[in-house]
Amino acid sequence: MRFGVNYTPSVGWFHHWLDFDLDSVRADLDAIAALGLDHIRVFPLWPYFQPNRTLIRPRAVEQLVALADAAAERGLDVNVDGLQGHVSSFDFLPAWTRTWHRRNLFTDPDVVEGQAAYLRTLAAALADRPNFLGMTVGNEVNQFAAGPHPDPDRITSEEAERWLTRMLAACAEGAPDRLHLHASYDAAWYQDDQPFTPGHSARLGDLTAVHSWVFNGTAQRHGRTSVPAEHHAAYLVELSKAWADAPHRPVWLQEVGAPAPLVPAEHAAAFAEATVTHALDCPGLWGITWWCSYDVSRDLADFPELEYGLGLFSDDRRPKDLARVLADAARAPRPDPAVRTTALAVPGDPARRSGCAPGGPVFEAFFRLVADGARPTTVLDTRADDKDHLATRGITEVVTPDQVLPTPHGGTRS
Repeated sequence: MRFGVNYTPSVGWFHHWLDFDLDSVRADLDAIAALGLDHIRVFPLWPYFQPNRTLIRPRAVEQLVALADAAAERGLDVNVDGLQGHVSSFDFLPAWTRTWHRRNLFTDPDVVEGQAAYLRTLAAALADRPNFLGMTVGNEVNQFAAGPHPDPDRITSEEAERWLTRMLAACAEGAPDRLHLHASYDAAWYQDDQPFTPGHSARLGDLTAVHSWVFNGTAQRHGRTSVPAEHHAAYLVELSKAWADAPHRPVWLQEVGAPAPLVPAEHAAAFAEATVTHALDCPGLWGITWWCSYDVSRDLADFPELEYGLGLFSDDRRPKDLARVLADAARAPRPDPAVRTTALAVPGDPARRSGCAPGGPVFEAFFRLVADGARPTTVLDTRADDKDHLATRGITEVVTPDQVLPTPHGGTRS
């Protein structure tokens, strides 16, 4: 069980790569390490590192390695997100993929080979570093493949799977025997027409990554102190297990944060404590990586308001109450959680996955079970009668949303 933080530099945000200051990075990492955290997730900005399809800047790669080495000196492991991609509402795509050079990010052969070369280069540069955990293909790259993105590169689910397989292979070519994975925002679990599917998340790569943000309708519908809001991260961890072929595949809560104003600053620590506590009750959780390390400076313009205050630290490196919560959790003894024996059946058809989203029957039934004191997990409806699969996961009871949710006249459906 790992505890870490998504590393947002205190000076310059991710634009720090343009004016890289290793002393500033070291000071940032000193504060992170002092909390007792054990890893960081790092974000090269793709256009800064690969401004031309055949130019991967050696100096930028050297700076990434220097950051990783500075982390190692402080006892911090490093995961690197390659294709940035999309971060904090901004798209960072190289000019050789846009406007006059507009090509599909996922299917154009030249673009795909350029991406593979980039990921392979970063992985190879870090392959001999003991503190290098591995690569994440990119941050929420599924947002480029469908609406609500204003200019999506539309693909089929089959094309998404081919692209992911190629990118993960490139990471493994650069750094064999490390943990390589990909990361989607929650449309992969909730949006019927999203080409990146729950099966892709739960079956491709060495870990399943989930990103939990309660501004997706959860907090708006239920409130910040509700069972759904405080258990949303745990829900995504357990929801992912329905689609996994490996019965005990590890799940990484790779992003989770306390977004204002839905979670006001004065309530962020309490929200974090509840979220972490409930996530830790999920068997098979690989780690929790909080978003994020440092607030975005008010000197930087045009970020959504919530992005400015998500840090464990202010941008002048003062720790918040949030930091104490994560530090306490990282240092506390962590007994293995008990197996979850009750499973909620979820639709196996990705075209029906919106039933798992806030307001959907799976979502509402899951949290009705939680509110009633149960510790549910999930199973695909197509596996609900597979006794071997259920036994391997320790599941002794399968229920459907109809059996859990109240009828219009009161009581529950039988």
